[in-house]
This record gives sequence, structure tokens and C-alpha cells, in this order.
Amino acid sequence: MKLARPARPAQGETIIALIDVVFFLLVFFMLIGRMDATAPFDVAPPLAGTGRDMPAGGVTLSVSADGALAWDGTPIDRAALPARIAGALADRPDLLLRLNAHRDAELRFVLPLLSLAETAGVADTVLVVTPATAQGAP
Repeated sequence: MKLARPARPAQGETIIALIDVVFFLLVFFMLIGRMDATAPFDVAPPLAGTGRDMPAGGVTLSVSADGALAWDGTPIDRAALPARIAGALADRPDLLLRLNAHRDAELRFVLPLLSLAETAGVADTVLVVTPATAQGAP
């Protein structure tokens, strides 16, 4: 006499491995992702002897050594800059402008931008600099 074994219930698909893969992908993209807009050109800020941490938020206006401009990582023509600032101020009246100028950029490229931001009504402008200790300077 043969005894019939009870049928095994079908096992559902296990998703534990899938959850692990998704978690690793999430961590990977968080580590390699860009957290802030970077200029399309090399910008090495000047050294600073003193200073504070840079506040978060706002927009970044980058100036290359030859005077080229980038607004939050996108190249922009100098003539289009006033309209871009006005548009940003319309969206956020308390706009914070971070001016990230290359340390070799001439003042004739940088100072007019500060004046333009002030006349446009930008409340706060932050100059981005590199701490002196980061470059090995005294």
C-alpha cells in the first residue's frame, strides 16, 4: 500500500535578493550623484585666512579664469545674466547668490557681477573661497 504524500504548497518568489540589489543601487547612486551644480569649467576658488561654512541653498554663479559664466552649472552669456537674476528673484525674493570665481579670475570679471546682483535686489551674496588649511597654506 502506498501512502500519498501531501502536496507541498508552491513557494512564492522570494524578493529578499531583489531588495538587497535595490538597496545597493540606491547607495551607489547616492554616493556618485552630484549634490550641487558644478561649473562646466574648472573653478579653483581663492584661499581664505578666515571665514565661515558656506550656507546651503540659493544659486551658484561660477566665473572661470577667462571670465566665462555658469548659472548653477549651465553656461550663460553675460548679457542674459540680468534677466536670469530677475527671474530667480521673482521665484525667491530672499535669493542667496553664491559667487564661485576662479582664483585666477581678474577683478574686472568679478566686481561687476557683485554690483549687478546688488542693483537687482539680491539680499545676500556669498563669495566662495577655499580654506587656507585645505591647500597647505599657513
